[in-house]
Amino acid sequence: MSRLNRRDFLKTTAASTAFATFTISGTKSSGNVLGSNERIRHGVVGIKGRGSSHISSMASADGVDVTHLVDVDTNQFPARVKNVQDKGGNTPKTMQNFREALEDKNVDTISIATCNHTHSLIAIEACQAGKDVYVEKPLSHNIFEGRKLVEAAEKYDRVVQHGTQQRSSQGRANEIAAVHSEKYGKLLVSKGYCCKPRWSIGFKDYKAPPTTLDFDTWLGPAPRQPYHENIVHYNWHWFWDFGSGDTGNQGVHEIDVARWAIKGATHPNKIWSLGGRFLPEGPDQGQTPNMQITVFEYGDVILLFETRGLVANKDYPKSPPRAVRNEYYTTEGMITSGKFYPKNGSEPQPLESDESIQVTPGAEFGSFITAVRSRKPEDRNCDAEVGHYSSSLCHLSNISFRLGKAAKFDESNKTLGDNKEVVESLAFLKENLQAVGVSLTDNTYSLGRQLEFDPRTEKFTDKDANKMLTRDYRKGFVVPETV
Repeated sequence: MSRLNRRDFLKTTAASTAFATFTISGTKSSGNVLGSNERIRHGVVGIKGRGSSHISSMASADGVDVTHLVDVDTNQFPARVKNVQDKGGNTPKTMQNFREALEDKNVDTISIATCNHTHSLIAIEACQAGKDVYVEKPLSHNIFEGRKLVEAAEKYDRVVQHGTQQRSSQGRANEIAAVHSEKYGKLLVSKGYCCKPRWSIGFKDYKAPPTTLDFDTWLGPAPRQPYHENIVHYNWHWFWDFGSGDTGNQGVHEIDVARWAIKGATHPNKIWSLGGRFLPEGPDQGQTPNMQITVFEYGDVILLFETRGLVANKDYPKSPPRAVRNEYYTTEGMITSGKFYPKNGSEPQPLESDESIQVTPGAEFGSFITAVRSRKPEDRNCDAEVGHYSSSLCHLSNISFRLGKAAKFDESNKTLGDNKEVVESLAFLKENLQAVGVSLTDNTYSLGRQLEFDPRTEKFTDKDANKMLTRDYRKGFVVPETV
């Protein structure tokens, strides 16, 4: 099948990378619309970790062949090729260069499970190449490139689905519909928790990268820097050049749900965040906070988010348990986990089913394939723009945090205001720190800058904050102003 009317690929540049960059000339790409009986040829980019789930799900799907596996580390190929062979019955091509897969007219769709800092770049170039895209969370590494991906999906008429999986849960959709109905009171605070164990990563020495790893391409848009084993393959999450901390890792799922509960919410108009990277053993090599509280203001409703990583550790028996969930505080009580807890203290009530929000069945990958075949916008459980707004919350949180100033735990903090849930969140953060032996007297936290944000222009009123809406892209890996 011919996927494009025009394929002006591989315009060679003198980029300092082994791979040429390419652009797509013309306007909207015009990939063929797949018939209901045509097989979809799928490529997975980034095959370790979450990428292995992409392979298993897509190779097992009816009418889908996983034909291309892309990874900068050739060590990943043998096991993943066998996975495709076992589940799909075919042997996929393997390559380190994602652009080689995008150039191939025999690829219809791709899914992206690389590091955060390359998600938008690869997805935009995939749209330009006429491929439909499933892109893991967070959609972007900054707000600028997230908006560019939204524009690329529209311009090239591509299906883009974001990997915030709870958008594909009918049970979660019913809960959100119940909140929207206001049967259980008007929403005041939509709260999310990302409290998974995120303890010390220690220090790793700088060294030459393995010969099996194309480290230059792994760095992608990020500044050139030396290799160490705390960034490849997982702990990159805790470095600003590549990740977004746990707020943008696990947290984006619960942030997405929290925003979903605020009917019609896109971007907030005010943001502030506080926290720090606290470890009983002392500093490690990581940069991002493992303890963070963020408040996003949406008019009369607050979105409150807690990221706490000093939890569930057998060496610290007083550490709180892990918590990954959402709560919705209303004028009449609180909703969580499918139940309503009235303010008057009476017994919790199961939520009455409200199916006014419908999701496409088949979970995240099945719904993606449905949308690829139908081309109907309503079949996309979480499209590029939905993913952009929720991913942006993580970036807004981190921008406030990074512009913060040191504050003492015993100082009064007028920023908190008098919202009960916000005050309680900070109090519990302090309790959590003390429970694992982190001294409040000997440590300070970063009190983030209060930032005003224009949802329409996607700009701050703060010049310093505006500089953090994008990044300096490395030659050969630039997200362009015009997609």
